[in-house]
Amino acid sequence: MKVMSKYLWVAVCLCCSLCFLEGCHTRLQTTSVSVTDANRHYYPIRTGQKLALDYELKNTGDAELIISEIQTTCGCITVNEGRKVVPSGRSVVLKFEYDSSKNIGYVAHEILLYGNFDSTSVYRLTFDVNVVPHADYTQDYEELYEDRQSRFPLLSKEHARDRKNYYVDSVTKDQ
Repeated sequence: MKVMSKYLWVAVCLCCSLCFLEGCHTRLQTTSVSVTDANRHYYPIRTGQKLALDYELKNTGDAELIISEIQTTCGCITVNEGRKVVPSGRSVVLKFEYDSSKNIGYVAHEILLYGNFDSTSVYRLTFDVNVVPHADYTQDYEELYEDRQSRFPLLSKEHARDRKNYYVDSVTKDQ
């Protein structure tokens, strides 16, 4: 009798697990996206400066956009977000920061977005910048102050929002 109930218990467990696994066969719908200025060329910066990279991503498809993973081609790029869900018709700003401390010269990097994109499973955001080394002399206090004031002027929020510190090719298309 114990053997029979043991086999019955195993059979019930197998049945339940098969029913549970059958529900896992849902297919994720793909969607289309557009990114404002996906390929950027930033103006030169000095070694040690940090560059804020803000990419506006819009879900132009009918299904939810699910960004499952974000990878960068360099450890010098920090990612502030991980997994993101963007409803249909909505936009999101992806924020990154590039630290030029260990680079000199021309630098080109990619940020890879993995998700349910309609044309591919990987969407590439690219940027390049020339990193210029510091001068051979040490700046005094007045030079440091003037430099900081020229890089970070006091602007109204409206003016700062419209100002871009990069340029794009004349003809670009989303990847």
